[in-house]
Amino acid sequence: METAQRNERRAPGAAAAFARFVLCGGGVGVASSFAVAAVADRLPWALANALVTVVSTLLATELHARFTFGAGGRASWSQHAQSAGSAAAAYVVTCLAMAGLRYLVDAPGAVLEQAVYLTASALTGVARFAVLRLVTFARGRAEADRAKAPVATRPVPAAPVGTAALCPAA
Repeated sequence: METAQRNERRAPGAAAAFARFVLCGGGVGVASSFAVAAVADRLPWALANALVTVVSTLLATELHARFTFGAGGRASWSQHAQSAGSAAAAYVVTCLAMAGLRYLVDAPGAVLEQAVYLTASALTGVARFAVLRLVTFARGRAEADRAKAPVATRPVPAAPVGTAALCPAA
């Protein structure tokens, strides 16, 4: 029993969850930025960003369900759908940022493109953290917390005098 209680996962607090979000989501984001650059050599940038966004969102949502928010397992389809909605907003912001860069700079270098892309991703990442923590994984956290809460027990009434022989202790 004691070992089982020690092995239970508790939902992390906001600071720990944000640190995990940055580690998991940021790691996927950095890998995605390199993937977008590589795929954009073969496809239009917006399409490359869309493909990489889909794959990275699926991966990041699984990581967030398992590690970041302590949901206790794999992400549900509903959580994937909600995460996809916030990722779609992030996609729009990164596309607008890159379009703005290309409008302002005729031939931006790879380093400048990476800086703009990662900055836009970081800003949308903060917003995504709030949505994922407060909406997407809040229900799973609440259910996990209820499951871990001690169960209230009612006291068993004492047997009337003289009935102890009828109900011997096991």
